[in-house]
Amino acid sequence: MADRKFGFIGLGQMGAPMAANIARGGFPLAVFDRAGTAERAPAGAQVLDSVAAVARAADTVFLSLPDGAVSLAVVGEIADTDGRRTGVVVDLSTVGPEAARAADARCRAAGVTYVDAPVSGGQAGARAATITVMWAGPRDVMDGHMDVLRSFCGNPFHVGEAPGQGQALKILNNFLSGTAMAATSEAVLYGLSQGLDMKTLLDVVNASTGQNTASRDKFPQRVLTGTFDAGFTTALLAKDLGLYLDNAAAAGTPTAVARAVMDLWRACDAARPGSDITRVYEFIRDGA
Repeated sequence: MADRKFGFIGLGQMGAPMAANIARGGFPLAVFDRAGTAERAPAGAQVLDSVAAVARAADTVFLSLPDGAVSLAVVGEIADTDGRRTGVVVDLSTVGPEAARAADARCRAAGVTYVDAPVSGGQAGARAATITVMWAGPRDVMDGHMDVLRSFCGNPFHVGEAPGQGQALKILNNFLSGTAMAATSEAVLYGLSQGLDMKTLLDVVNASTGQNTASRDKFPQRVLTGTFDAGFTTALLAKDLGLYLDNAAAAGTPTAVARAVMDLWRACDAARPGSDITRVYEFIRDGA
């Protein structure tokens, strides 16, 4: 296994820092991004000009792509590549359970192992190599990749054997995260209306039972400071919430809260297209 080579396809806001951490870890890495590879490639990585070129160069290919349709198209290109070296595809994207199962079926037909392994932690976590990976796939394959996982991930979890399980966990996580951000915005605005100081309010909540990711990180670090730079867009969160709502409805589980949260985030993205998710505070403040 010492001569393993890795590939990375998709060098966007999350992909680029993850790929950079793999390269910094000393792992041989070939990269490609349709939007432009050379200017996005991390130092030390081999720059290639197509998905097929990566599939011919790498034993394991990591994907970090915007949605299920793109991921399925890239998986199909890998599977169809003549002279393919790739035997494992690890999809770090948020694509939804149905797309993950379809990608797995496409890979199986070509003799490739597909791993559904979405990530959470934002751009800051991607840069700091502290993100969470939700690995749904063979445990022995995860064990065999633990060294490279540790180069860009602080919290690797084996969540199941079946592709789709990682996606289920990721979209329910993003539903909780989106709910926390919206609910905390409303709560903070009420507190301010009563003459409370925002920092004091947050300090007390974070020492009490109302604490959540928005009160602990997004408000102190992104809203209170006025930077509004969580690094995740309203469009992407609305997409993920849509995936959660569709899959929860299909599973027959309750969706009353999810529907209300989905409506708010869709309205926010319509009013402030592609803005940082922390801007929902301003959207609610200004009369959502």
